[in-house]
Amino acid sequence: MVLKACLEALEEKKGSDIVVLEVKNLTLIADYFVIATGRSNTQLQALARHVEEKLEEEEIRPLRVEGFREAQWILMDYGQVVVHLFLPDQREYYNLERLWGDAKIITDIP
Repeated sequence: MVLKACLEALEEKKGSDIVVLEVKNLTLIADYFVIATGRSNTQLQALARHVEEKLEEEEIRPLRVEGFREAQWILMDYGQVVVHLFLPDQREYYNLERLWGDAKIITDIP
């Protein structure tokens, strides 16, 4: 439910290079990481706002949001799902897909 709503929100606001990593067997932090890229600080903030609004419709609020003001890497913690929104250069620099290289990439979201 949370995962699907996050993906819908990111697609609606034209987030790019959206990847879902299943990390539940690798860490206690979360079950899934959702990683997406925005073209500008403004788009990154719009993506974050839309994810938050979409989940608030279901009365789900983030446990924590970090990086919103700077809008280079915005992290939204929804417990089982952590959303990482990056500017292109930040995504390349932090390369979470490589860092969590043992994670399963999820392509089929029910």
